[in-house]
Amino acid sequence: MRKLILIVVLGLALGALFGQLMMSVPGYWLVRVGDTSVQTSFWFGLVILLTGFLVLHFALRVLMRLTRPVSRFKVWNSRTRNRNAMKRTVRGLVALAEGRWKKAEKSLVKAADDSSTPLVNYLSAALAAHYQGRFDQADTLLKRAHLSTEGADTAVGMMQAQLMLDRQLPNHPQVLKQLKQAYLSVSDWDGLRRLMPRLGAQQLISKEERDQLEQRAYRELIVREAREGSDIEKVRGLWADMPDHLRGNIELIALYAEALVRGHQEPIAERLLRHSLKEHWDSRLVLRYGLLDVDAARQLVTAEKWLQERPNDPDLLLTLGRLALRNAYWGKAQEYFEASQRQRPSGVVCAELARLHANLGEHNKSQLFYRQSVELLDKSLPSLPQPREDKDVLAEKTPSHAKAKAAVFESGQADASADAADKKDDKAGKKDEKKSA
Repeated sequence: MRKLILIVVLGLALGALFGQLMMSVPGYWLVRVGDTSVQTSFWFGLVILLTGFLVLHFALRVLMRLTRPVSRFKVWNSRTRNRNAMKRTVRGLVALAEGRWKKAEKSLVKAADDSSTPLVNYLSAALAAHYQGRFDQADTLLKRAHLSTEGADTAVGMMQAQLMLDRQLPNHPQVLKQLKQAYLSVSDWDGLRRLMPRLGAQQLISKEERDQLEQRAYRELIVREAREGSDIEKVRGLWADMPDHLRGNIELIALYAEALVRGHQEPIAERLLRHSLKEHWDSRLVLRYGLLDVDAARQLVTAEKWLQERPNDPDLLLTLGRLALRNAYWGKAQEYFEASQRQRPSGVVCAELARLHANLGEHNKSQLFYRQSVELLDKSLPSLPQPREDKDVLAEKTPSHAKAKAAVFESGQADASADAADKKDDKAGKKDEKKSA
């Protein structure tokens, strides 16, 4: 409202000023063409002149735009086609990674002409055609890749050599060994896991090395898919493709369970951990089982059955305490935590007890368990030098500049003591002089 009033006031002021100028500065315009003449006041003619200028300027801008409609449309169309080509390229690369060769080839070839990276499109499409067994089409796409980008001889040559080796010597020992090293060097874990059966069939790798490489490949793939979190079905597909002997690996089970939790598949994670603990009892799986957000009542019943077989397992007792909390059984949770603490003192269990007692209003017990938790945590820290209250040790650790300040302070105190002694001597001398006088 204030702005509106201000604008109105300014408009009135400018109008009054303009009116005053019109009255104080008289004049007229006279335009004569032949026998015809036009006369008007100076200010009205000025308004007409400015209006004519604006109209002419606007007309010229419109004409300039009309003279370049085709070029503007071409630029807009080129940008649109490039964006669409990038989307098709991404879809094609995703399909290639997922093994959908036909769809990958179609998307990549269709987007190649409008793509800003046609070399990538044609090389990837050639690879997809090769995996379909369409070797002639793969060679054609490699030729297009060579023509699409200047200086692409090396990239096209390497791809062509790789495809030729794969066609003529797919199971040649040297080729398989080179592929294994290539996959490891570029961290192509999916390619490496697919290569393992061929290496094993040719007896080019020991059982120990194969187990290590397969475990590493599946670990990296599960971690990558879980981190991206885009499609939990990919993680489940990896687990389904995993060799049976790796499904009993505790690290892979824990990683797969964590990926399921991130993918909002906690019921599946609960079944996985429950069945795995029957075959492979491990504290990591037990502790993770107690942190799942599923049917807490059923989990508590299951864990209490485990307790009958392992009554003194501290990790199981900690898990039972947490499950009791999730069921709002405060007294039972306290009993399980205390039983776990008796079996193996732990800072984590003390912290759980401290939090429980604090929320129950028992603050003295809560503070006691918090202190115990800190003490247990302190014992788990690495042994490192620490300052002590010994003055000699502190003096040895005192920095040089601090020592200099201390020396200055001590010398100042000494000077002050000497001055005080001199003053006392002067006073005593004056008293003696008075007595003798």
